[in-house]
Amino acid sequence: MIKQIAVFLENKEGKASACCKVLKEADINLYALSIADTKEFGILRLITDDNEKALQVLKNAGFLSSMVELVGLEVPHKAGALSELLIDLGDGGVNVEYMYSYAEADGHAKIAFKTATPEKAIAILQSKGAKII
Repeated sequence: MIKQIAVFLENKEGKASACCKVLKEADINLYALSIADTKEFGILRLITDDNEKALQVLKNAGFLSSMVELVGLEVPHKAGALSELLIDLGDGGVNVEYMYSYAEADGHAKIAFKTATPEKAIAILQSKGAKII
């Protein structure tokens, strides 16, 4: 499982940069970042090199933040690879609530996704030979 930090931000100019500045000042490196927004607020989702420290410094700076566990997997670099895995999850009754991708130094695409049934998702993916991270 991958630990992710969710930060709730007002949808106002400078809020995301203020959050990232707090992490920079704490010498925390971002591996992945995603923002989902509505008219009034946004959710900044982060994976860092030190999630425990990141969560603490964000809370200390007044940001409403929480830790969430995601299923992580490595997806082969070929057309349709992600589609096949998503079909397998859907056929197995796993709902993917949200997902995003990122790359690491090894050059392989990584996928992180949220589901209410992570154990089931992992079992399905492993049965299909997917590399869980």
